[in-house]
Amino acid sequence: MKRPPSRPVSDSKVEMTELVLPNDTNRLGNLLGGRLMQWIDIAAAIAASRHTHRVCVTASVDELNFHHPIHTGEVVRLQASVNRVFRTSLEIGVRITKENLLSGERTHTNTAFLTFVSIDESGKPVPAIPVRPVTQDEKRRYRDAARRRERRLLHRRQV
Repeated sequence: MKRPPSRPVSDSKVEMTELVLPNDTNRLGNLLGGRLMQWIDIAAAIAASRHTHRVCVTASVDELNFHHPIHTGEVVRLQASVNRVFRTSLEIGVRITKENLLSGERTHTNTAFLTFVSIDESGKPVPAIPVRPVTQDEKRRYRDAARRRERRLLHRRQV
């Protein structure tokens, strides 16, 4: 089967919804950061694999800032998609929104950027199919991903 020259961003889109239960929270009733990071990693991994049709592994997670606490009983919505493909790596963006089901209020709480690597059956990196941004927002995220990659590479050389 011949592989397509590129795939649209829309092919990789993932939306996950999680209800925050007491077991997901700290003593203050706020969602544990590690639990949110787990959900982010899962959503991003699905988006990467949906795009590549391969196993993709997490290579890095950019800085993650918690702008608003997420409380017990709230719903967390994670929206993930491929921002850009380099050679074997892909940048995945994840937008996190909380929703209070009683009031209907929704608040953007986090944005995360993760780098995944597409691998073959023996665990070796393989080239990933390029992504094709279509909408203005997808094109902006595509451009921004190149700048973030340059910062990541610069940081890696400095460390």
